[in-house]
Amino acid sequence: MWDLRRSIGEAVKAMSAYKEEDTVVPRMRLPDLVQAVREITKKHGLTAVSYGHVGDGNLHVNILRGDLGDEAWRQGIEPAVRELFERTVAMGGQITGEHGVGYVQKNYLGIAYPPHYIELLRSVKKIFDPLGILNPARSCRMCNAH
Repeated sequence: MWDLRRSIGEAVKAMSAYKEEDTVVPRMRLPDLVQAVREITKKHGLTAVSYGHVGDGNLHVNILRGDLGDEAWRQGIEPAVRELFERTVAMGGQITGEHGVGYVQKNYLGIAYPPHYIELLRSVKKIFDPLGILNPARSCRMCNAH
């Protein structure tokens, strides 16, 4: 069973270029999240393969590019990801499960956290990194702390 689970990621890579998003919802909402992924990808002309750690509510949503051209991919992917995160948060979940919020999710941070919380994160970063030298190419741009 574990071998099968571990091979899913490799199978997705062999199928198509893709964008993976890491979502998490309360376990009882997983069926709702899977249904939302189906609705969102259909609405935006995309396809997805999802798998994850369902025992803890974590679902990796791999949105496949398939044979979409550059323009169709660009037009579909951002609104689909935004809607995925909005629906995930509305279900009591978060925009990331195990990977943490970082540079990739910076544009979606406001979906999950109110402005005062983001400002608190900036303040904590400044305390531990007053000179902006810790991961300056990623963290500081993410929070605009410096």
